[in-house]
Formats: sequence, C-alpha cells, structure tokens
Amino acid sequence: MRIHTYLKPIVFLLCLLPLAFQIYTYMYVDLANGPEYFKHATGDWALRFLWFVLAVTPIKIMTSYTPILRYRRMLGLYAFFYVCLHLFVFGYFDVYQNSENSWKLAFEYIAEEVLERPYITVGFLAFLMLIPLAVTSTKKARSRMGKKWIKLHKLVYIIAILGLLHFYWLVKKDLTEPNIYAAILAVLFLIRIVSYYRKKA
Repeated sequence: MRIHTYLKPIVFLLCLLPLAFQIYTYMYVDLANGPEYFKHATGDWALRFLWFVLAVTPIKIMTSYTPILRYRRMLGLYAFFYVCLHLFVFGYFDVYQNSENSWKLAFEYIAEEVLERPYITVGFLAFLMLIPLAVTSTKKARSRMGKKWIKLHKLVYIIAILGLLHFYWLVKKDLTEPNIYAAILAVLFLIRIVSYYRKKA
C-alpha cells in the first residue's frame, strides 16, 4: 500500500514526459512542419494512453497483480488530456490561424470538417464519448452511479475502435503503424474475452 503512495507521483510525472519531449522538439528542433508534428504527436500519445488504459485489466488477469488497477483512472485522464491537446493543436494551427484569426470562422470550419471528413467525424465522436468518462472518473461518481458507471465506462471499447479508425483513415497509405495498434488492441480484447468465458465455464 505504502509503495503506491510514492509510485503514483512518479507515474504521474512519467505521463507528462511525452508532452515535455514534444514541446522541446517543437521549440528547439528544426522541423519541416512544427505544427503538423505537434498535431500528430499529441494524437499518437492520446491513442497510446488509451491502449495503456485497456492494457490494465489484461495485465491484472495474466499476472494477478491487482494493485495495477490503481493506475487506470490516472491513465484514462491522461488519455483524455492528450486528446484535448490534439484537438486544440488542430483547432489552433490548422483552423484558427487559417481563419483570419477568428474563432467564429474557426468553429464554422470545424463544424464543416466534422460533417464532411469521415476521419475527423469519428475522431470528434470519440472525443465526445470521452467527456462523460472523464467527468465520472471520480470515486464519488462511481459510488453514486453503481452499475450504471460500469456500463458507461464500457464506452472505452467503442472509443478505442473509433480512435483506431480515425488513425487508419488519416494515414491512408502506409498502414504499418495503425496495423500494429490494431494487433495490440485485438490481443487486449482477446485476453478479456477468454477470461470472461473462463469465469462463466
């Protein structure tokens, strides 16, 4: 119990390292397109943290190491944090700066993009689904909602699939990286399914 009191702050800081590296790279490395790098980097880490969240239960199943569940909420909130950053970077660099620095025109453009571009549509839908999960991530919310909380947080599976689809449609040509993400997600889902049916047997 005591070790996790010291471990949690360390994990918290480790989760910020990708952002620190991105900021350093954006500011001090000579990039061909800095905003594009920042946009893709935040998106990549949003997806990775979502995979980290989904990996918690399979790791617990395979190792019987229950304390790992203590970190799921933190990882989930970091996934939401990086998704918000990804959306902000897209909104600011890709939209706001190309909309005569007008947020009104920017929001109109985003609305059009969400409706017209499937990869943005599914990405934005995943973001909207993440909001209630982040809002209800507290112990108090879980206690109040009971079984409804468990049902609501199963949305994370749909969010993961939408996030993966967003990645596939964004990449278009070289599918190596999204295929790796898909394979990892399939394994994580398979472990859960096997565990579920073993318990029922």
